[in-house]
Amino acid sequence: MMDVTIQNFEAEVIEASMTTPVLVDFWAPWCGPCKSLGPVLEKVEAAYEGRFKLVKINSDQEQQLAQAFGIKSIPTCVLLKNGQPVDGFMGALPEGQVKQFLDKHLPAEGELQAQAAAQEAEEHLQAGDADSARAALEQALATNPGNDDARFDLVKLLIGLGELAEASALLAPAMARIPVPLRFEAQTQWLNALEFVTTDPRGEWELDQFDALIAQNKRDFEARFAKSRLLIAIGQWEAAMDELLEIIMRDKKWDNEAPRKTFVALLELMTPPKSKTQEATGKSAGGIELMGKAALQEDPHMAMISSYRRKLSMALN
Repeated sequence: MMDVTIQNFEAEVIEASMTTPVLVDFWAPWCGPCKSLGPVLEKVEAAYEGRFKLVKINSDQEQQLAQAFGIKSIPTCVLLKNGQPVDGFMGALPEGQVKQFLDKHLPAEGELQAQAAAQEAEEHLQAGDADSARAALEQALATNPGNDDARFDLVKLLIGLGELAEASALLAPAMARIPVPLRFEAQTQWLNALEFVTTDPRGEWELDQFDALIAQNKRDFEARFAKSRLLIAIGQWEAAMDELLEIIMRDKKWDNEAPRKTFVALLELMTPPKSKTQEATGKSAGGIELMGKAALQEDPHMAMISSYRRKLSMALN
């Protein structure tokens, strides 16, 4: 248990909740029920051995935080996960009811092990140790086959290592879902492009060979689509999207909408995950001002992605 103020709120609550759920206890020294609830919460925190983090906020001293969370009476407890309030309760609940409340939201032991393995994999990747990263991700999936983050990261790693068959096999369970999660559909389209350049003779062509065919017939969609796949394989994704747009503008339904699906896949793969610590409004989950207007300006990469989203929308309308 630790005391939190406006000065350390972002670090000890918002950022901490990205990895471990944080239970915030709003209390005051004059509050009788607060005095009975406090020891119960501390006892439960010790019993749960790191499954959640307990912090206390003196609502009298930290009125800005109390107002941001809409605290009307104390004690009030608010549980945050991934920077967002997910649930809460008011009053001095007995130990059993506190545990029931927490058990609805806290990850099971197996999930915690999988999360730890995924974090370990990320550290290995940053250190350039792909083999160790792969082992950690495989362990994460073995512990929890439903860990989509680990599956996505492992598929990405396998594709990067050129192990396309293994990546395809790992994608199969996700692709069997209805509906198929967009990020796994995106990886499948990426994988299709890489498999094309390794199995189709046109994968060895120079780009100007495709351009010569397209110059003779602007509607040679086979040549355009093959060129886009080669561009994807060599990492020129913007150029690939330009080529795909040319097909979409001329024939939206060609080849069962394969160009559109590939275009959407590239946008998904190029879009970084949203920051969990803050929304685009520049406020934390608790409504605390974080940054000035400069922080809200779209960076060049996101501006490029937004531009291609608009181009696709125009081509489809």
